[in-house]
Amino acid sequence: MTVPAQKSAFRHLGAAALLWASAVGCHAGSFGAGIENSRWYLAESVFECSLVHEVPGYGKAVFRHRAGEDLSFFLESALPLMRPGRGELVVEAPEWRPGVPPTPVGQVDVSDTPRPVSVDHRQAMAMVQGLLNGMRPTVTRTSRFGGQPVRVHVSNVNFAGHFESYRNCAANLLPVNYDQIRRSRIAFSSGSARLSATDRQLLDNIAIYVLADSTVEQVFVDGHSDRLGSRIDNRALSEDRANVVADYLKARGIAGDKLIVRAHGDQYPVSRRPADNRRTNIRLQREGERPEFQQANGYGGGSAG
Repeated sequence: MTVPAQKSAFRHLGAAALLWASAVGCHAGSFGAGIENSRWYLAESVFECSLVHEVPGYGKAVFRHRAGEDLSFFLESALPLMRPGRGELVVEAPEWRPGVPPTPVGQVDVSDTPRPVSVDHRQAMAMVQGLLNGMRPTVTRTSRFGGQPVRVHVSNVNFAGHFESYRNCAANLLPVNYDQIRRSRIAFSSGSARLSATDRQLLDNIAIYVLADSTVEQVFVDGHSDRLGSRIDNRALSEDRANVVADYLKARGIAGDKLIVRAHGDQYPVSRRPADNRRTNIRLQREGERPEFQQANGYGGGSAG
């Protein structure tokens, strides 16, 4: 989409939201499901567990737990109803539990995006605890189109049973997600091509992920050295470093034809510090991703490392 087309689409969206706000009236600033229409559903895989709640008239409320990360929460809406800025998050009693005071959870950032509110793990867990206690998390922020507050409620009705299913899903998540291991680095001591226990743990996680994600089509393993010593020795050492990583990944089940193993010697330094250049880089490539090419840029250097 061109820039003018994007601006036009945004103007149309804003106009639609303004018409919608005018149509529902200034008193319709509270959104939430009631007992009769509160729905939760779980989207689950080894890569991610998401508890999704439909908020009638507003959009969705989502608890999201990606592999290798903590639980988080966000609101999703096609219409920009809240004014960007700082909103309030509280856990309060629903209408059928009068007299219970609300518990402040903290401020939240409200953005001008389809996901206007995202909260961190601490706040997400406070929301979960409130829901399990029969309370209703609520986000409040001034309306984009006037001074009236917009209040989005997250219903506790039907939550507890689905949360148990979420916990079972979370227990079976992979240890890492794609973004965490798509680019990884193994550092080596001078003259060494030995893997440490920490290195093996990283490689175990990479292997577990690659075996689970059928869209990963190639794993690039690139060995490097510093510039201390002769180029011939450095080339051989970088090859040993690449091979020790590739052999470990093969032993963990990754097919040899998926591995692209290369040795670069001291051709591609990333720093003036020799220790930063003694490394093997591992890069995953999924189907459809554009291949990337390393660029040579150098610094200077005298035993192999």
